[in-house]
Amino acid sequence: MDRATEKNDRYVSGEPLLPEGKIVKGKSKTVTDGPFTESKELVSGFFIVNAKDINEATQLSKDCPIFESGGAVAVRPIQKY
Repeated sequence: MDRATEKNDRYVSGEPLLPEGKIVKGKSKTVTDGPFTESKELVSGFFIVNAKDINEATQLSKDCPIFESGGAVAVRPIQKY
């Protein structure tokens, strides 16, 4: 995220993810090498931001540096338990 997002207390957390991992899925909890072995896309990191709704979060995502290398951003709410 950009410095303005950080200064406005919108940025909460974020980390790059390493390429290796495991997928656990289904009722039988089958473990396979991952991540996303059946997909052309991968999640390489994440940011958590404070936003009033998904539209504001989408606007904040436009400051993500991944766009400089042709990447994409998925904006999703966090599931609260």
